[in-house]
Amino acid sequence: MTDLKTRTPASRRTIRHRLAADFGLLVVAATFVLPLAWVVLSSVDPQANLTVKLPDGVTLDNFDAVLTPEITFTPLLNSLLLCGGGTALTVVCAALAAYPLSRFRSRLNRPFLLTILFATSLPITAIMVPVYALFVQVNLIDTMQGTIFFFAASQLPFAIWLMKNFMDGVPKELEEAAWTDGASSLQSLMRVVLPLMGPGVAVVTVFSFVMMWGNFFVPFMLLLTPEQMPAAVSINEFFGNRGTVVYGQLAAFSVIYSTPVILLYVGVARRLGGGFALGGAVKG
Repeated sequence: MTDLKTRTPASRRTIRHRLAADFGLLVVAATFVLPLAWVVLSSVDPQANLTVKLPDGVTLDNFDAVLTPEITFTPLLNSLLLCGGGTALTVVCAALAAYPLSRFRSRLNRPFLLTILFATSLPITAIMVPVYALFVQVNLIDTMQGTIFFFAASQLPFAIWLMKNFMDGVPKELEEAAWTDGASSLQSLMRVVLPLMGPGVAVVTVFSFVMMWGNFFVPFMLLLTPEQMPAAVSINEFFGNRGTVVYGQLAAFSVIYSTPVILLYVGVARRLGGGFALGGAVKG
C-alpha cells in the first residue's frame, strides 16, 4: 500500500477533503439520530429526563398512561380525518390542475407555475389573520371541513408543481392512442396517465400527508373545540405549568404519533417496489 508521505499533494488534499466530508456527514447524522434515540429510549424509561441514556429498567407504563381516548385515540382519529381528507383533496385537485399545464402549451403556463411556486414561499403566519376573518364570515371556523379545505389549499401549489413535472414524463403518444379509441381527456388522465405516474402520485400523497400531519399552527388557529383538536395540537398538553414535563409519557406519545406516517411511507414504498421515483420531480 502506498505510504501517505509518497502521495502527491493533490492526492493528500483529496483524502483530507474526503475525511472532512465524512466527518461532516457523521455530525449531521448524529443530529438526527440522537433525538430519535431519546424518543425511543425515554418512552420505555420509568425515570426519563432530557438525557439520552439507556433506561435502568424497561417499562410500558408510559404507553399505558397515554393510551386513553382523551389523550391519544380521539386526537389521532381527528388527525387521520383532517390529514386524510386534505391529502385526498390535494391529490385530486393537483392532478386536474397539472394535466392541462402538462399537455397544453400556452404563454401563461410559465407565469402561472412561477406564481404558484411563489405561493409556496409565503409564510403561513402571514395569511392566517385574513383566513381567520374569512372563515368567521363564511361559518367555517371551528369545523373539520373548513380545516380540511385550508390544509388542501396550503399544500396545493407545491403539489401542482410536483404533479406537473411527473406528468411531463408520461409520453403523450399513449394518450393519443387512447383518444383514437374514443377516450375523452378525463378518461385518458384516469386510465393512462395516472397509472403510469404512480410513483409521482405516491410522492405527492406522502409529501402532502406528512406536511399536514405535523402542522400545529393551522388547526390551533381554526379549531376551537378541544374534542376536534388533532394530535399535533394535543401534544402541547404534555407541557405543563412552570416548565414541568412528563418526559416518558411525552416520548411514548411521540412514538405513537409518528407511527401512521411511518406506516404510510413503508406501505406505499413496498407497493411501488421499495422506493420512489423522484426523477420527474426535478425535470425541467
